[in-house]
Amino acid sequence: MTNDPRSQPKLLYIEDNAESRALVRRILAHDFIVLEANDPLNGLELAVDTQPDLILLDINLPQMSGREVAARLRTLLPKTPLVAYSSDISPQARERTLAAGFAGYLDKSIDIDTMAEALLEFLGGKRETISNMTDYQQDFASELVERLEGKIRELTRAADRNEFLNEQNRRMIILLQRRHRLLEAGARVGQIITSILDLSELLNVTVQVICEEYGFANATIFLLDTSNKWMELKAGYKTNGAETRLQVENHTLISQVIHQNTIHLSPNQAILPLNVKEKPLGVLTVDSKTNEPLTEDDQAAFQTLANQVAIAINNARLLRDLNNANQELLRNKTFQAIATATGEAIHWVGNKAAPIPSSAQRVRDDVLEMAALFKTLLALPDEKRRTHPGWLAAQDVFATLEVKSPAFALPATPLALGLESTLEDLDIIEQSAKTILNIKEDLIGPARLRTETEIDLTELLQNTIFEMGLPESAISTQLAENLPTIQGDARQLGQVFNNLIKNAWEAMHTQHNPHIWVRAHLAEDKKSIVTEIQDNGPGIPPHLLEKIWVSFFTTKGNRGGTGLGLSACMEIVNQAQGKISVESAPGNGATFIVDLPISAHKNADA
Repeated sequence: MTNDPRSQPKLLYIEDNAESRALVRRILAHDFIVLEANDPLNGLELAVDTQPDLILLDINLPQMSGREVAARLRTLLPKTPLVAYSSDISPQARERTLAAGFAGYLDKSIDIDTMAEALLEFLGGKRETISNMTDYQQDFASELVERLEGKIRELTRAADRNEFLNEQNRRMIILLQRRHRLLEAGARVGQIITSILDLSELLNVTVQVICEEYGFANATIFLLDTSNKWMELKAGYKTNGAETRLQVENHTLISQVIHQNTIHLSPNQAILPLNVKEKPLGVLTVDSKTNEPLTEDDQAAFQTLANQVAIAINNARLLRDLNNANQELLRNKTFQAIATATGEAIHWVGNKAAPIPSSAQRVRDDVLEMAALFKTLLALPDEKRRTHPGWLAAQDVFATLEVKSPAFALPATPLALGLESTLEDLDIIEQSAKTILNIKEDLIGPARLRTETEIDLTELLQNTIFEMGLPESAISTQLAENLPTIQGDARQLGQVFNNLIKNAWEAMHTQHNPHIWVRAHLAEDKKSIVTEIQDNGPGIPPHLLEKIWVSFFTTKGNRGGTGLGLSACMEIVNQAQGKISVESAPGNGATFIVDLPISAHKNADA
């Protein structure tokens, strides 16, 4: 053969093994232009494109067998000789290969030095033959039909699988579109409700916006009360006839949603838990329209919605509590300022009133003494009256009256003279002065006489109750054991609890079965002791809850009372670094709450 590449024959070698291709390329490079394909499909395309003079191919190829490739090549290139190059040692491998249309069969164990010569022979027209060629060709045809059937089945399964995947993709696209729409609606709801800080407005706007944005038939928000056993309807949109108060344990689904913090979904309704940091607030319920049922795939979007609503409600509550705390602080400061100003005023009035009782007593004594003198003088004859030692004193009295009241003259008609009216007026003056002084002592005394000691509050309460002498059946105590001590003035704090219990007892003067509960327990933060004085009286009207702390304000009417008891209680508790408040509703009694800090060294020990 000539070394001119242009005159060398083209050989296409189809083999998936790279090492085998490299070996053949090295062996045949002197005699052939060697083209290579690493798989049957690439080999078919390269054969059509390059029109090789000879095609050498492996029998065991991926995707298609060598015999199947040969059948296709005989159709595409009927004049191009095909030579099998294989290591197949199975029986009749050569016969089956030649029956598939190959010109020859070379075993890979052939001497490589003779390989080029053998291929040139096939290029020159050599053809291997076998006996019973027809039988092998029929077997090969059957094999091709069987392989074709298998391919058709594979294609059919692939088509079915593709159709199934297309349906799944279509459903997934619909699901993603719905989820995207729900998330967009949730984002719009969140944007609207997070800007509302008033709790009542927030709840009403939330249910309306949810229905409008999500296209729900109706929505409701139920919030737990302080006992966590009842839920109250706080807002509803298109919910005619809905229950306004539910007991949690009587509604299995609601109880499960709250206690397990899980969403309940049915095609027609969703019950969403409203939780903040594992603290249950209540539930949000929504009802879908009949043409848009709810599915489990909506759960993630609804969970986001529930979280946004819960956070908005919690923020509104925190702001409300903060405003209430600020108002309470302002109210306490106001009451404290009023009490201070009132104390200064009553202190001044008390100082002015202090001389009145003794002055009234001296006037009483003088009047009685003069009355006795005049009685004695009037009982004497004229000649003895003028010589009596008291006559000069009587004349001095009348002389003084003439000096001080020169225009005084007896009326033409007789006067109804008597000492009873004068003495009664003196009693009124003296009693009024003593009342002013008692008020001064009630208001100013606690601050002036303060003596701080370590106090066992349980013992103080028990002694106060015992000394009041109330019927044992009318008062109950629930005093926690081993309470730490507090620091303060025992007499003053005793006065506080005495006043509160006394007020509770007097408030129940029309009650058929009056009863008082006295409770004491450690606060949640373990820094103070909370004492509650509760009664089952008529309660305090809302418009009077703030006025009761103002000095001189009283609800006792003609049943007495100076109106200084509660203002004095507030001053004493404030001096002890504590807090006092009241909770009441008309018809449900009243509860006064005193929160006193425990002793500093007790707190440090704890």
